[in-house]
Amino acid sequence: MMSAGDSLPDNVEMLKGLVRAREAELAHKCAEAASAEALIAHLRLTIEKLRREIFGPRNERKARLLDQLELELEELEAAAAEDDLAAEKARAAAGDTTMVRAFARKKPARKPFPAHLPRERIVIAGPSQCSCCGSTRLAKIGEDVTETLEVIPRQWKVIQHVREKFTCRACEKISQAPAPFHVLTRGFAGPSLLAMILFEKYGQHQPLNRQSERYGREGVDLSLSTLADQVGGCAQLMKPVYELIGAHVFRAERVHGDETPVPVLARHQTRKGRLWVYVRDDRPFAGDDPQAAVFFYSRDRAGEHAEHHLEGYAGILQADAYAGFNRLYAGDRVPGPLTEAACWAHGRRKFFVLADIAAKARGKLPVVAPLAVEAVKRIDAIFDVEREINGRSAGEGLAVRRERVAPLVAELETWMRGERARLSRHSDVAKAMDYMLKRWPAFTRFLADGRICLTNNAAERALRGIALGRKSWLFAGSDRGGERAAVMYTLIQTARLNDVDPQAWIADVLARINDHSTRRLDELLPWNWRPPDRASLAA
Repeated sequence: MMSAGDSLPDNVEMLKGLVRAREAELAHKCAEAASAEALIAHLRLTIEKLRREIFGPRNERKARLLDQLELELEELEAAAAEDDLAAEKARAAAGDTTMVRAFARKKPARKPFPAHLPRERIVIAGPSQCSCCGSTRLAKIGEDVTETLEVIPRQWKVIQHVREKFTCRACEKISQAPAPFHVLTRGFAGPSLLAMILFEKYGQHQPLNRQSERYGREGVDLSLSTLADQVGGCAQLMKPVYELIGAHVFRAERVHGDETPVPVLARHQTRKGRLWVYVRDDRPFAGDDPQAAVFFYSRDRAGEHAEHHLEGYAGILQADAYAGFNRLYAGDRVPGPLTEAACWAHGRRKFFVLADIAAKARGKLPVVAPLAVEAVKRIDAIFDVEREINGRSAGEGLAVRRERVAPLVAELETWMRGERARLSRHSDVAKAMDYMLKRWPAFTRFLADGRICLTNNAAERALRGIALGRKSWLFAGSDRGGERAAVMYTLIQTARLNDVDPQAWIADVLARINDHSTRRLDELLPWNWRPPDRASLAA
């Protein structure tokens, strides 16, 4: 290409060619820049995810950072693809008479498609004669295979079970095979369809009316009342599995407890019901028992509900400072007081809000409190040590806590009590300090028991899907609807905790539970379940 200092040609066609070449080169540079930005965003997101897998979620800002990075990556990838295509079009328009570099976008290496997916071979016919000499004496020496991932729209089918009738010529008695098994009495839906409806509603937060509309567009008329009838029947059918999961949770040495509001439809308005969750997760202290979560629904937030849920439990309750739990810690409780373990994430969060520089920059915080910043730094030092011992046995973790964490906790207490004495009781920082200092024995109990976690994040993670779902389904239809939701959330969340596909598991359980012995129901629990062989399904 000619430099800016060279004299321009007088030929119009040559000038047009130079302009097209310049445009192609500019598009090439834009595509390079967009590709680099997308690659950098992808690497930043990958690094942050790896950090979370290794160290766990560190604070609220990191959680927001992941969400922002994913959105940023989505936008940059789309922009890079547009610029890539524009660069190729510009190069093609420039023609072969000008020297314009081709652009090859750098992308992260793509994983091969899963081996269990069926392959459809489309053979493109080869040449019939040599392109060089015209000879027809060609011999195949190999082939190149380019794989493209495609999806086949959902296929509906009706399975007909034909029962032939026979009559006896000797006695004229009519004989016929028994009617086929149905998941629900007089049911018309198969277990896979029922599992899809349930998982879409409770796992993907798609209300039944939206499902009904989507199925109708696919040519299958399933009314809202019909779908609701199927959901109610399945929830009742799965109750025994739900109760087994609940019994497993409350056999744990420590459970995480929390609750979240659920709007419930009432006359002329909605009222606030509650969904409670109790999670068993022994992985932080190297426990081998399966993870599980059990949900309960209640009309309100009264403490009597928590007392009813935990009436037979006598272990460690990892929870926030909800007053409804207080009677569970009383010495006269039968079968004994629960051991209270406070959540450091809740305590840290109150300081973090006052120390959030990003919120201050957005104008949502009038001032950043220096004492809150210092408190967050001191608490983060404790979290750093806890990440190192996560997954070790209770004894090993306790030894490290006594050696390295206990001095940090003692220094934090001394510092907070000293600073609190100089603050007004109306100060927001003072209120954050009081939240921890008034419950200091519960906050420091983890220093004497290696089974206690530093946070109640296990329960908060279990409730996260409900918080997201509220934006989609808006409210529960009734108290009975809340109870059905508790059953289904228990099944789906427990399956996820055990790395089991909830929809596939529910479909298999629905297909087997009516004929399964009640004494062997534990075989159907997610941690004992084995999925069907994908290779055989693909064949």
